Amino acid sequence: MLRRRQLLRVAGLGAAVAGLTAACGSDTGTDTGAGGTPASSAATASTGEIPDETAGPYPGDGSNGPNVLTDSGVVRGDIRSSFGTATGTAQGVPMTLELTIVDLARNAPFAGAAVYVWHCDREGRYSLYSDGVTDQNYLRGVQLADAQGKVTFTSVFPACYAGRWPHVHFEVYPDRTSITDATKAVATSQVALPKDACDTVYATTGYAASVRNLAQVTLSGDNVFGNDGGTLQLGTTTGDATRGYTVALTAKVDTRTTPTAGGAGPGGPGGPGGAPPSGMPPRR
Repeated sequence: MLRRRQLLRVAGLGAAVAGLTAACGSDTGTDTGAGGTPASSAATASTGEIPDETAGPYPGDGSNGPNVLTDSGVVRGDIRSSFGTATGTAQGVPMTLELTIVDLARNAPFAGAAVYVWHCDREGRYSLYSDGVTDQNYLRGVQLADAQGKVTFTSVFPACYAGRWPHVHFEVYPDRTSITDATKAVATSQVALPKDACDTVYATTGYAASVRNLAQVTLSGDNVFGNDGGTLQLGTTTGDATRGYTVALTAKVDTRTTPTAGGAGPGGPGGPGGAPPSGMPPRR
């Protein structure tokens, strides 16, 4: 019998072909329009296992092309700049991402877990894959959870690209030595970014395309978060567009589940059906 992660992986690939639309919630607990879920409600209801999601076609974990997780230097907290021989730096409103990983098998913080995070840049491009940044590896990195199960990344607020609600991808591995093999991930999921923060950030310089794209999506219609409105995946935010935002989420994972890959599978860069025009990301 296929395990739940395997079924979700297959379903995720089908969703990309179907071209479903996306959405977001609110970080104030008061904005529930356009199918949104208040951040306060999401935080209160976040008691179950984090949903397993597709890693999309641009994981960079070796499941669909390049594997940045084998590169020296990938374990880092500040992921704004590329490392190794690449020298690019992603621009945008500062964002600190704080993830707290809980091991449901022990009902305790998942100390020592390796958490791999990646997301698009201000222009909606994914390093290693999208046109113009295939030689960059910024906005990708790994941190090891501390005694409280917490990891912290310094980054920039990602864009909203066509067809998806603004989000951050992450994979959880049992330890540092496991990260070079995507099939050893014990969880693959995504963080949904709250609507109020998105609206504020996208009003700043460089995010003009995100304003248009965000106006066309809803959290309830997203092909990843739509099943439950992102209840367990909607981050909470503090801060502002000048000093930057902190996005926080507690993710509960079940280490008793057989590890499976969350990547998009074969098909080469761009995922099933090939890359969209101009190398822009598909709806994943």
